[in-house]
Amino acid sequence: MSIGDKAKHAAEEAIGKAKEGLGKASDDEGMEAEGRGEQSQANLKQAGDDVKDAFRK
Repeated sequence: MSIGDKAKHAAEEAIGKAKEGLGKASDDEGMEAEGRGEQSQANLKQAGDDVKDAFRK
């Protein structure tokens, strides 16, 4: 995968962490859950990138 995709997925994970933290701080369970979900999606994308990279070698 391109470095741009990897950076994009890392940024998505960071945004998810920020949303989760903001949700915890404001006692907003919905935002907290949304943040965890975004982190999970970003992690899955990163894992997919790693698999694709492994097959290219």
